[in-house]
Amino acid sequence: MKDLFKDIPEALFHSVEIAKRCNVYIHFGRYFLPNFFTGRMNPENFLVKKSFQGLKKRLKKKFFNANKKNLYEKRLNTELEVINKMGFPGYFLVVMEFIKWAKKKQIPVGPGRGSGAGSLVAYVLKITEVDPIEFDLLFERFLNSERISMPDFDIDFCMNKRDLVINHVIDFYGKDLVSQIITFGTMTAKAVIRDVGRALGYPYGFLNRISKLVPLDPGITLKKALSISSELFSLYKNDNEVQELINATVKLEGVIKNVGKHAGGVVISPTKITNFSPLYYDNLENKNPVTQFDKNDIEDVGLVKFDFLGLKTLTIIDNTIKMINQSFSLNKFFLEDILLNDKKSFQMLKRAQTTAVFQLESYGIKDLILRLQPDSFDEIVALVALFRPGPLQSGMVDNFINRKYGKEKIYYPHKKWQHKLLKPILKSTYGIILYQEQVMKIAQIFSNYTLGEADLLRRAMSKKNFKEMSEHRLKFILGAKKNGIEKNLSNKIFDLLEKFAGYGFNKSHSVAYALISYQTLFF
Repeated sequence: MKDLFKDIPEALFHSVEIAKRCNVYIHFGRYFLPNFFTGRMNPENFLVKKSFQGLKKRLKKKFFNANKKNLYEKRLNTELEVINKMGFPGYFLVVMEFIKWAKKKQIPVGPGRGSGAGSLVAYVLKITEVDPIEFDLLFERFLNSERISMPDFDIDFCMNKRDLVINHVIDFYGKDLVSQIITFGTMTAKAVIRDVGRALGYPYGFLNRISKLVPLDPGITLKKALSISSELFSLYKNDNEVQELINATVKLEGVIKNVGKHAGGVVISPTKITNFSPLYYDNLENKNPVTQFDKNDIEDVGLVKFDFLGLKTLTIIDNTIKMINQSFSLNKFFLEDILLNDKKSFQMLKRAQTTAVFQLESYGIKDLILRLQPDSFDEIVALVALFRPGPLQSGMVDNFINRKYGKEKIYYPHKKWQHKLLKPILKSTYGIILYQEQVMKIAQIFSNYTLGEADLLRRAMSKKNFKEMSEHRLKFILGAKKNGIEKNLSNKIFDLLEKFAGYGFNKSHSVAYALISYQTLFF
């Protein structure tokens, strides 16, 4: 630098002076939630008030005895205690506000998505439309004090009107406090060959031939491609031009090529967004810049990301309801009027007439539908969870179907290793561990785990964290011993949990998406 600016030494001097005045403090391990105005009431009490008001409205449409009502109130109090203790009441209130605004403006909103559908607080605030108690969903899969992490609601909106909701958030909190998030496009294995090759003057046909030898595996690198593709490796060893090209591209692979905007990620900060993240403007006239931190960095510095996702199916359902109401003006039809046991819908489902039905239109899932013959909403939930590579390849799907039709005896969960405590948990899935929530419930009932601890077990198993799993095995066995269960049995049950946890699906997400599937099927 000194040699570069030797003709203007004052530039170096002033640069040092400017640097001395620049101080940036980045705090990690803290959360900076947006401020939600609650008047004279603190956010914690305001959330409690809104939640019990919402519960009262929800329960008006349900018919059950006082004990059932007490169950809802107890669950609600438990969730509110965790949310307020962890300092997240504002998060729920922010999401509640923009969803309420969207519904008021007749913008279709999805019934839920991901583990957030397991929250009763979300249900009574009308963030979601799935009753977690009715479907035996667990709040701890979404949020618990044993696993400190931000709650994360992914919200589906009508594809055509999602931007209106984002604009509302900008207007509501102020453009200085709201920003969308940057994305970085990197030079991937295939693309870097073409880009570097063009810069070096290689012909298109040559580059195309080399690029096609790189496998289509997600996250593939050139180094990995050379070890997988024998043809590419042979060319690299024997062709000087290929060797020169690959050696040059390896140096640039992974380098950021361009920037873009996250499809639905929005950040709302408590004060000016520039107090937490620098902003990126692609031109001087850009009125809606994006953060220079990507979604991972945004979370690392403690800011909260809200996902506004567009779902075309919601638009189609909304248009269908409008057409129905225009044709039959005497009695307006509402989405919540749909019963989950419509015979005609299930008859059509059993015939696999599901073209254009959300999540159920591919050739593979139609084949599964014909084999399974779902005859209840619970089996549509199972269908969504079963149609994935893991269950399909492991034989779980065949076991599920055979057990349903009596071709295979039902055990809870295994012929040699079963226990009466597991039957209530696995009865709905014919003794098969299909959902992540079932793994958690087994740990709770069988080995006295709290549901928060059970979520840590589920997480360790799904991530194959062997150190954590060995610690949990000991805890699981000791907990089972207190219930009078011998070590050999508890050890085998743990092995089965470990095996199926990798295949287990989030039931909260499965129920929410099965609901959209059923609604589409109904229309």
